[in-house]
Amino acid sequence: MAAYLPEAIVTNAHFTRLNGLADEWIIERTGIRERRKAAPGENANTMAIAATRAALAAAPDFAQASIDLIVAGTYTPHDTIFTVAHAVQRDLDINEIPTVSISSACSSLLNAVEIVEGYFAMGKATRAVVVVSEHNTAYNNEEDTMAGHLWGDGAAALLISKERISPDDLLITEVITGGAAPVGKADEAVTLKPVEKGIVMPFGRDVFQQACIYMARVTQTLLDRHHLAANELTYLIPHQANLRISKNVVKQLGIDPERAVNNIERLGNTGCAGAAIGLSEIWSTLKDGNKVIITVFGGGYSYGAMLLEKN
Repeated sequence: MAAYLPEAIVTNAHFTRLNGLADEWIIERTGIRERRKAAPGENANTMAIAATRAALAAAPDFAQASIDLIVAGTYTPHDTIFTVAHAVQRDLDINEIPTVSISSACSSLLNAVEIVEGYFAMGKATRAVVVVSEHNTAYNNEEDTMAGHLWGDGAAALLISKERISPDDLLITEVITGGAAPVGKADEAVTLKPVEKGIVMPFGRDVFQQACIYMARVTQTLLDRHHLAANELTYLIPHQANLRISKNVVKQLGIDPERAVNNIERLGNTGCAGAAIGLSEIWSTLKDGNKVIITVFGGGYSYGAMLLEKN
């Protein structure tokens, strides 16, 4: 797998100049110190293509010509018709294969993996690209003092095969996802209405509370199902929405904070790409016997967890 990050870095000083938000205030409430911003000409499609190219370059045993499924996730599309998945397919020049784009907010990564599992189970595919890409700054209102400083851009791609290809492969042991739309203020806590205001988060506290509940709960369910103690995890990769959410979930689960993977300090909230980028950052450190859980929560609300093992 691999990630793509734009070169431009936006520090908290930008928001201090723009609307008076102090660096210390942003860090205390979110953990964010800086975030990446796509350049002119970059968008969710171009970043997804770059991440997919990098993933294929890093996996010589995964032949590009063998790809028979593409699933992409984003809630910040460049084009709602020629989608991220279509853009990746065109770049790969692989015709007449299933090509699917989805949006379940920040939990799209795990829903995309589940779609791959379904195609594999039905015998309709054997090698897939899952790519998640967010161009938050295309929709964000930087002058919004409630949420304008949260967002960053980036993408990541995973190559998934039905059968093991390389000794470096990780096994997707289990994925659990769910929707929690009836809960709290799911219908209005975080919204992105392109013809109105873009990304807004009027009920951030509700998002915080529900994320802490559901990410911890689904992670514990996954641990219990596989008879794992929290300290047997090598890494926990939480959705990168707020560093305080990550710390809360880690504390609830009794996991050593050193085992939590966080990139929000450097990248901001990169939506459904955040946890996948986190996985790419620790990929080269993984050894036989290591176990990793990715746990996510998305506006709307939706949630999930995925257990990965290297053996």
